Amino acid sequence: QVQLVESGGGLVQAGGSLRLSCAASGRTLSSYHMGWLRQAPGKEREFVAAISRSGNKTYYADSVKGRFTISRDNAKNSVFLQMNSLKPVDTAVYYCAAGAAAATTPQAYGYWGQGTQVTVSS
Repeated sequence: QVQLVESGGGLVQAGGSLRLSCAASGRTLSSYHMGWLRQAPGKEREFVAAISRSGNKTYYADSVKGRFTISRDNAKNSVFLQMNSLKPVDTAVYYCAAGAAAATTPQAYGYWGQGTQVTVSS
């Protein structure tokens, strides 16, 4: 239905910023609610942020609220995650995901990207 490819990960010092991108192919991204989720070593995959099909509504995990911003550009079939004031606890593989509804659980998303590594040093 849709292929998702993340980019923009890397290594950054605490307090720095990164902007993750997710590009879709195979089907227009406007058909899906989109989310960003992450998985740190030895931990379960967790919800980070979600955005509705139109971009009118956004949702954030308490741990990133006020620091991260999710956005989408349906004309470009793209979703973004702006990450500011990064902390070492943000270190994880970040995944772009698509689903039938914006949700705060990984199980709700049916399509996933390959993930991009974000490492925040002390």
